[in-house]
Amino acid sequence: MTPEEMLRKNQRALNKAMRDLDRERAKMEQQEKKIIADIKKYAKMGQMDAVKVMAKDLVRTRRYTKKFIMMKAQIQAVSLKITSLKSQNAMAGAMKGVTKAMMSMNKQLKLPQIQQIMQEFEKQTEIMDMKEEMMNDVIDDAMGDEDDEEETDAVVSQVLDELGLQMTEGLSDLPSAAGTIGNPTPANKQSVAVADAADDDIQARLDNLRRE
Repeated sequence: MTPEEMLRKNQRALNKAMRDLDRERAKMEQQEKKIIADIKKYAKMGQMDAVKVMAKDLVRTRRYTKKFIMMKAQIQAVSLKITSLKSQNAMAGAMKGVTKAMMSMNKQLKLPQIQQIMQEFEKQTEIMDMKEEMMNDVIDDAMGDEDDEEETDAVVSQVLDELGLQMTEGLSDLPSAAGTIGNPTPANKQSVAVADAADDDIQARLDNLRRE
């Protein structure tokens, strides 16, 4: 028989004993009530000898009732201890299972191998970053975005030089806030016309350069 089965068996025995004590105590209380009624009856009849005998029985009955109550309290204490032991035993079993699981995990988790994996991961990450940077450089060189922009700026500067204009001068000829582009003021109409003509000439020269 396992310890758990023994505890359950003893627990059932204790519960049965407490039920029996409750039944006996109930009988003693009923008997006590009957003795009290008889004492009152014989006292009225003047039978004092009988009253004294029944009074002794009442005292003994009350003592037995008190003993039953004390015995039940003691059995309840033992029952609580058994319940506590069952809980502790269940907790010990759970801890045993957890300990086995932890031991198994600790055996599987080998620290040197994990360190080696992390080092290799960091190494491969650095290699990947380096290759990504190299690929970005290759793509930038192939696309030539920066060179195209520099060539475009050079063409624009050449056209402006041929027209005898500077970038700042072209910006200064733009209409001010007092007159909008859609509705230029009379003072700015001539400047707008000159700027439009310059823009048309620049665009034509750019088109010719592209066709060449």
